[in-house]
Amino acid sequence: MTKKLTQKDKVLAHLQENKKINPLEALNLYGSFRLGAIIFTLREEGYNIETKMKNNGVKKNHFAEYHYKGDGKQMDIMDRINSDN
Repeated sequence: MTKKLTQKDKVLAHLQENKKINPLEALNLYGSFRLGAIIFTLREEGYNIETKMKNNGVKKNHFAEYHYKGDGKQMDIMDRINSDN
């Protein structure tokens, strides 16, 4: 029996492959109306995701775009240098 991928799994895979996602992409690709909640959960699990606010050209109409920065488990370069000494 294969495990059905959740919207969270699909969004995470998208971020890892494409490095960014916005709410319209999440809705169109994965049927997710609550991308912000998925991002919150991923952050709680330790994933490093940055939010950038974008303007779509309409006055006072903006949206969030989420950028994947890693899984939070990667060593910082200074940690790596210090551990080698």
